[in-house]
Amino acid sequence: MTHATRMTVPAEPLLALSTAPDETCARDLARALVERRLAGCVNWTPVRSAYRWEGAVQEEDEVLLLIKTDRARLDELRRELAERHPYELPELIAVPIGEGSEEYLRWLREATAA
Repeated sequence: MTHATRMTVPAEPLLALSTAPDETCARDLARALVERRLAGCVNWTPVRSAYRWEGAVQEEDEVLLLIKTDRARLDELRRELAERHPYELPELIAVPIGEGSEEYLRWLREATAA
């Protein structure tokens, strides 16, 4: 391997989605993710959710987390949510951010650099 060849995951910005049971939990999760550089920014907003759990349809008020991160941080983000989240099965869905402000995406890479 030459110095020019690196075995790293290329920078790929992601939008990860998760939910929390309440605003306090959402705020605590958001702060922890940003402090650990697993997210550059986390927004949260109240939502109403309907889902199937243990054979029955449930409806709950929840808080949606919009987590801006990078693919290189996704595995650690997944572990952090599993450890900190109060749900038995926390939601985590991540989708690539295909386009955006070059300046913002550059900032996101820097904010999530390990």
